[in-house]
Amino acid sequence: MKVRTLEKDRVNIITLGCSKNLVDSEVLSGQLKANDFDVVHESGKLDHNIVVVNTCGFIDKAKEESINTILNQVDLKKRGKLDKVYVTGCLSERYRNDLEAEIPEVDAWFGTMELPLILKQFDADYKKELLGERMLSTPRHYAYLKISEGCNRTCAFCAIPLMRGQHISRPIELLVAEAEGLVRKGVKEVMLIAQELTYYGLDLYKKRMLAELLNKLADVKGLEWIRLHYAYPNKFPMEVLDVMRERENICNYLDMPLQHASDNMLKAMRRQSTRAEMEELIAAIRQTNPGICLRTTLIAGFPGETEQDVEELKDFLQKQRFDRVGIFTYSHEEGTSGYELEDNVPAEVKQQRAQEIMEVQQEISYEKNLEKVGKTFKVIIDKKEAGKYLGRTEFDSVEVDNEVVIKANHKLTLGDFVNVKITKAYDYDLEGEVV
Repeated sequence: MKVRTLEKDRVNIITLGCSKNLVDSEVLSGQLKANDFDVVHESGKLDHNIVVVNTCGFIDKAKEESINTILNQVDLKKRGKLDKVYVTGCLSERYRNDLEAEIPEVDAWFGTMELPLILKQFDADYKKELLGERMLSTPRHYAYLKISEGCNRTCAFCAIPLMRGQHISRPIELLVAEAEGLVRKGVKEVMLIAQELTYYGLDLYKKRMLAELLNKLADVKGLEWIRLHYAYPNKFPMEVLDVMRERENICNYLDMPLQHASDNMLKAMRRQSTRAEMEELIAAIRQTNPGICLRTTLIAGFPGETEQDVEELKDFLQKQRFDRVGIFTYSHEEGTSGYELEDNVPAEVKQQRAQEIMEVQQEISYEKNLEKVGKTFKVIIDKKEAGKYLGRTEFDSVEVDNEVVIKANHKLTLGDFVNVKITKAYDYDLEGEVV
């Protein structure tokens, strides 16, 4: 018997963590909708009676946020505001037995690869013909395209293989069909995501096939921007750069998480690269694709990290001058090889080091932004806030990179491309006017 009176079940899906989780939620939404369920994503209204929490279990902060979200939903259920609370995703995959014991009020727990089982809980059919069909939760002009699942790497800090399993590439023809479907929905930009983009194809085709995939996607009519996220530096397929240079709708943008630059730390992290090798690769990338925007992600406070290691990392940033940098403080994760090491850098020191590293990058980012003043760029309009339009150049991805604050004398349409002349630079954002 339902606690609340609704004409039919309405499901709210709450997504925590990365864009890969978001895609999983969108696929679940699409399947439920095809089974005649009303589905909403992260609804702030209590106009639903069932909740699915798609959790993240990557680092401590993410785990804490996931658990708090589950507890909040359970509390609503106890107060008669919800009928059912289901939990899926990485945290559930990793700690299901413990969580079942600690939070018995959750109606069912599911892992990362158990979509058919979730649907069974709803007495819904898994519709294979909907492969690639999703109910987008992003603005309609951009979407994420997940090209593979899992990872075969053994990085010492990373628990992803424990939660997502081994690398599984999705066939090229399915990805092209999905991209075509996204374009029909109004999508103009796709961001290719995977745990490791550059490994794509090795399992299915016995060779790296990212370049071939890019060429096929670049042929999709109406797809104006294709963006690459999460490339791995070791054995980087250089032919990808040729395709990027030759095809106009592939953004001159590469997100390549390097994690550190001190050889001591790279070895301890099991990254399979040295600083010299990374510098050689970066030089080759920039020589092949002049003007490319390089984004990287770093970790501060891995076990055994010294002040000298941090100084080496700062020196690396000053010499390589990345366009975009993100940084995490190390999280000691059970099941990883790093967990066998003593987590001997205090939390406040990790935070201080991360701050110092970002201060170096902040100056670089400002200098690079200053170079853009007076130049005109193609910009996609993402949203309107406080009477101003916010957009991005091809050198900026959603949420993690710079925004362009745009002054316009006429109404602009979200999702449209406009030419914007940059008039002012800040540390991480730009201002400009429509030409």
